Amino acid sequence: MRIVSWNINGIRTLPQYHPWNTLKTCEAILDELNADIVCFQEMKTSRTTLDRSIATPGKYDAFFSFPSSKGGYSGVAVYANSSNALPVKAEEGLSGRLQPKPPFSQEERIASSYPDPDNMVLVPDEEGHIPSDLGELDQEGRGLLVDFGLFVLINLYCPNESSDTRRSYKLNYHLMLEERVKRLIQDGREVIVTGDMNICAAPIDHCDGSLASRANEFWEHPARAWFREWLHPRGPMVDVIRNCWPERQGMYTCWNTKISARESNYGTRIDYFLLTKGLLKWFKHGDIQPSLKGSDHCPVFIELHDEITTETGETLTLRNAMKMDGPPRESPRIAAKNWDEFSGKQKLLSTFFGKKSNSTASSETKLAEITQQPKTSVDMAQGLSASQPLTHPNHPETKTALRDSPPPPQPPSSSPPVLSQSSQTHTPSTALSIDASASASTAKRKKKMQADSNYPAQPTKKQKKPQKTGQTQLSTFFSKPAKASSTEKNCAEPSSSGAVVDVENDTLPTTKSPYTSTEDDNTSQMDSDFALAQQLSESQETSATPVERLSGGGKQAWSTLFAPLKPPNCMIHREPAKEFTVNKPGPNKGKTFFICSRPVGPGYDAGKAYRLREEVDPRYRCNFFKWSSEVKKESLREAKHGQND
Repeated sequence: MRIVSWNINGIRTLPQYHPWNTLKTCEAILDELNADIVCFQEMKTSRTTLDRSIATPGKYDAFFSFPSSKGGYSGVAVYANSSNALPVKAEEGLSGRLQPKPPFSQEERIASSYPDPDNMVLVPDEEGHIPSDLGELDQEGRGLLVDFGLFVLINLYCPNESSDTRRSYKLNYHLMLEERVKRLIQDGREVIVTGDMNICAAPIDHCDGSLASRANEFWEHPARAWFREWLHPRGPMVDVIRNCWPERQGMYTCWNTKISARESNYGTRIDYFLLTKGLLKWFKHGDIQPSLKGSDHCPVFIELHDEITTETGETLTLRNAMKMDGPPRESPRIAAKNWDEFSGKQKLLSTFFGKKSNSTASSETKLAEITQQPKTSVDMAQGLSASQPLTHPNHPETKTALRDSPPPPQPPSSSPPVLSQSSQTHTPSTALSIDASASASTAKRKKKMQADSNYPAQPTKKQKKPQKTGQTQLSTFFSKPAKASSTEKNCAEPSSSGAVVDVENDTLPTTKSPYTSTEDDNTSQMDSDFALAQQLSESQETSATPVERLSGGGKQAWSTLFAPLKPPNCMIHREPAKEFTVNKPGPNKGKTFFICSRPVGPGYDAGKAYRLREEVDPRYRCNFFKWSSEVKKESLREAKHGQND
């Protein structure tokens, strides 16, 4: 059996990476991981936005824990292949306070008791507040417990100490985890704790752990001190992956993508598989998978033996120990496939706005055709109004209306259409064909109207609109206006109505066609104003244009202004720097800057406030930094000095 744990940093971002972008469904992604149990951290979604393909991916049973208030934040999930690892029980959270409706019965609970804050020594926050209810620590969707018979799996995304105000929350969450595991062990259960612990277990698990200043103060952090006491040999939990690779350097699972730390393997190991000692006989192998991309973390996995032999010679199978060979059973109640929205008990909101099926749409279209009774060509020919209902042609009232109605007005220069007797005595079954013929005749009449001189031609969809003449280049704004040709000055241009515009005298036609629009008048006025402006510009003596006044000519000036910015050299290595863009929200978002192009590594210069000068390794990135705007100003000053010289 194979169990995989991975902080994916968002279930929606994972398909953006290869090879996950080649897979169409969540089930295909789970199959690609080749595991019987998959534990995800940082789902960054919510129950209301969870897609069915993610909640019920085929043969996998899915369990989720979401934050109660922050949507798209944290969240964990466990996927279990029901054919190899069908859960017996499942619970959300570590405190036991997150209960479904109705609450769990005693038979549905994994443990006989839950952590009690009165029996724990919790850490107060900066204001001296100590949580009296452990449910406060379970509000961010960070823990899931799934009982597989042989062991209880705890999938965690432990808090990160992003600020001093979060330190008490982080430590209290770890203390609640320790108490929950302690009670499971007291019940005689074996436990697997996996996920993102957000703690380095030892200096070997930190990229700067080899530096003397970091090694001396490594255990001073309270979270690391707690973790050290909880792990074997001092505590009950065994770090099985480190036991497989006790001296392996650079076995990191998380990297800072903002500084491109993964390329140089400048990271930390904060993702673990921790087993109680009773499960070590089942443990086979474990490792990390740094080659798999998709997040700032990489997956970690362990493998369990399918069969073991005890000291007494008894053979035990994993399936039997996980109660897979017994009578068939249902998935735990909190499995996603048992939710109302995915079990058919409740309609999803998206169904009210989704596209209708082809069969439904076609049936509704046919019904509309029957009930609406569209107007036919008989109505057009005989002059019936659109509001008059259509009746059968053989009806007496219909015959009278057809006989007494006046003929419709005919367009000029066109002969009236001749209707045959068959078209006047059509049946309802031929309504659609008659309506189609009416549309065709209407289209022909429109073309006829456009051909007439009294009707201005209308552009069709396929015809391209004529391009307006105007400034086509930036340099024309600074160049001398071209002299108007004799044709523009002396020749009169016909307007759309056939009238003549006198450009030189700036006069407008006194008559116009009744079909000439106001837009045509405005266009003619603009043409006249433009011609007058040309005459005025020609009468003034123009000196050299701004572009011509620039030394080196206009082309060279614009080339200098819009030339790509040359990267500056860093101060230490004298190598071209690399440009980055600020993505963090704030006043500098979108701005670009240059830093040293070398990769980060142990002892890279992170600044005097973070790195001792004697520990700086010049092989890695220096602390060079400069805004792109400053580099651009310097390049313009250099270009100006060069022109003066």
